[in-house]
Amino acid sequence: MDVQDGDIQELRLVIGSPIDALTWTAAVERLSDWAVKHESRYVCICNAHSVVTARRDPTFAQILRNADMATPDGAPVAWMMRRVGTAGQQRINGPDLMWRYCATAAGRNEPIYLYGSRPETLEALQKSLVQNFPGLQIAGSYSPPFRELTPEEDQAVVDAINASGAGIVWVSLGCPKQERWMAQHRGRIRATMVGVGAAFDYHANVIKRAPFWMQDRGLEWLHRLSSEPRRLWQRYLITNSLFLMYAAQQLLIQDKTASFAFRPGLDPTALDVFHLPGATPMFVSEDNAEAPRAMEDAT
Repeated sequence: MDVQDGDIQELRLVIGSPIDALTWTAAVERLSDWAVKHESRYVCICNAHSVVTARRDPTFAQILRNADMATPDGAPVAWMMRRVGTAGQQRINGPDLMWRYCATAAGRNEPIYLYGSRPETLEALQKSLVQNFPGLQIAGSYSPPFRELTPEEDQAVVDAINASGAGIVWVSLGCPKQERWMAQHRGRIRATMVGVGAAFDYHANVIKRAPFWMQDRGLEWLHRLSSEPRRLWQRYLITNSLFLMYAAQQLLIQDKTASFAFRPGLDPTALDVFHLPGATPMFVSEDNAEAPRAMEDAT
């Protein structure tokens, strides 16, 4: 299948996690449509670390499965989608998705909210966004403390976001914390939440992003590793090795049931979907209204 604008929500399984096959245009338009309607949804931006974590953590895997959209952030994930049948699938990564959406939102008067990172980063980020997109409405921002919020504090954050009028909330807490936070707040926050990891740091010019030639060749991870070797070497060594192992396992037993789609009125129990040995059988339907509104934190 070639990726085309306007396609239904076609999914591909990448080592057990369902990832949307979509274009940049489709991703931005879907977010905009949800934001205008103030629909309470969440979007996961999935790289190798995300899908490997899901493969090893059933609770986190359920969070990805229940997401309203999951995009192929990392080059390995996009590569796997091309291998299992989605010809031409590009990386739909967090920093660029946020940037493209803000460009569109500025012209449509769609307010955004920023959640996560440090106060100084948020301040620099807002200046950067307004400078690049003069018409962009930033309805509010919040830098949470480095601890779990009390129920009262959490409710105050929810009330502030809902009162801001923002239709979309960009979340920068890092994986898997941001995905857990979004899953816990779907149904409470009247906006679409998108977890974008280090995007705030990039756009605030706190961290220098890899040059375009490295991004185009799938080497952005190498740039990050060289920038923060002490923090990231173990993560990349273990995660990339596990991804290659799981990917090889999937490709060796690949069949056509690796592709399935969200369709109106679909009975998820009728799906005979491909899953890896030892993985929890997966059923995904279009109607996420019945998805759990709060997920158990496995940390």
